[in-house]
Amino acid sequence: MTVLIAGGGISGLALALSCHQVGIPFQVYEAASQMRPLGVGINLQPSAVRELFDLGLKDRFDEVGIPLKDYGLYTKRGLHVWTEPRGLDAGYDWPAYSVHRGRLHMLLYEEVIQRAGPDAVQTGWRATGFDNTKGAATLHLENRAGESRSVTGDVLVGADGIHSAIRRQMQPLEDEPQWGGAMLWRGITQAKPFLSGASMALIGHDGLRFVTYPISPPDPDTGLATINWICNLQFDPAESFRKEDYSRAANIDDFLPAFEQIRFDWLDAPALIRGANEVFEYPMVDRDPLESWTVGRTTLMGDAAHAAYPVGSNGAGAGITDARKLVAGFLTHGLTSGALLAYEAEMLPITSKIILMNRSAGPDKILDLVEQRCGGQFDRIEDVIPHAEMAEHAATYKRIAGFGIEETNARPPIIAAGRRFN
Repeated sequence: MTVLIAGGGISGLALALSCHQVGIPFQVYEAASQMRPLGVGINLQPSAVRELFDLGLKDRFDEVGIPLKDYGLYTKRGLHVWTEPRGLDAGYDWPAYSVHRGRLHMLLYEEVIQRAGPDAVQTGWRATGFDNTKGAATLHLENRAGESRSVTGDVLVGADGIHSAIRRQMQPLEDEPQWGGAMLWRGITQAKPFLSGASMALIGHDGLRFVTYPISPPDPDTGLATINWICNLQFDPAESFRKEDYSRAANIDDFLPAFEQIRFDWLDAPALIRGANEVFEYPMVDRDPLESWTVGRTTLMGDAAHAAYPVGSNGAGAGITDARKLVAGFLTHGLTSGALLAYEAEMLPITSKIILMNRSAGPDKILDLVEQRCGGQFDRIEDVIPHAEMAEHAATYKRIAGFGIEETNARPPIIAAGRRFN
């Protein structure tokens, strides 16, 4: 009995570790010829951190990031709009973490290899399609040399990202990922941390947004931390755009002039931008929710299933939760289509809501309301938007996304400690 996993990103490796934890055989196939720590910073909500802690990774987390203390919204003029605590400071039983995506990815990879052996992840094999047969699923693969092979297991999980070949076969008429006109530039810079030292700041409004947070503690000698930053500009969505690629280098002259104004006594955005060794560019895209992720003994997870705009700190976390829910399904239903359908029934409605909500009502939309009502200039924020309105917006987003404080703390473990697959 084997679970085939097409894709060795964060979601696929979380599934591999979860399978190994309960004794389910698995095999991961990854298109990249070599695993490398690509990308910059991401945030993990307490609900996702809980699952990684349950996988035995708690003692390694400080290698990849820092616990996040608070989350603040500011106008492009630096005026404070809203701040709320995060993680343990907000009352969760688990921390929120700001991490380097690539380092988290490599941590998961190292753990899979250490626990399951060097052959558990086969690199250099790109998923090209699948077949379902009675009682089995077959994954078709191809390497860079054009050689092809097929492997068969009990179930197949497509964790092959936003351009998933597994999804493409399921949805042959689906268009390419949708771009609403927002372009992102991302980088990391060594600089002194700001505000609490573990703060996430969102500055500006729709069409001109700067986001920044540290992903390391400060160096004890220099006082400098690794600061992640994101620049977001809006363009005409009718324009053509390049497909997203975390490793594509960008030219800061393409966007820096728009952010010269983001300079306050506690933050200098232009200096952060100029201080980065590398800057990556990609359009902010998503895909429409699907009515189903599952065909026979094959299903989707992570970005292959529910790619959403990267707001709300729930992208990687949703994929991690997928992994845990899938394995919970295997424990209840075996390696069957019934397990895949049970997982889909629980996760598809939640993630579909997140996709649609992130398009129009993400947690940073309060900044857009402030810009619309007063151009980002005010003496008292309460004269522009009542505190109760901001609090309700923040609470509603958490509730719909499934990580409200009380809900998260009261929820039983997805996979009970000590559970084994029989």
